[in-house]
Amino acid sequence: MIQVSPESVKDILQNNHDVSIVDVREVEEVKQGKIPSAIHIPLRLLAFRMHELNKSKDYIMVCRSGARSGQATALLEQHGYRVKNMSGGMLAWDGKVE
Repeated sequence: MIQVSPESVKDILQNNHDVSIVDVREVEEVKQGKIPSAIHIPLRLLAFRMHELNKSKDYIMVCRSGARSGQATALLEQHGYRVKNMSGGMLAWDGKVE
């Protein structure tokens, strides 16, 4: 599993790299703020909604601390998606939130 730091994610977003952020936290957690433009798919629904993602795109998975997004990364990797896990999750994120 490829890990990426929150600082690297900020750099990727600022430099307009073609990558999508997928936030796998629960609704109540996302209400507290998420990375701008992040797609919200709770981990418990990811297996049912992964068809909404494009296998030819790059994704960075995010959760509160990095554990659930690690599970999401592993699941998507098994199905052929190009995905990385943001280490430390939103607890380590000090960038902009919406």
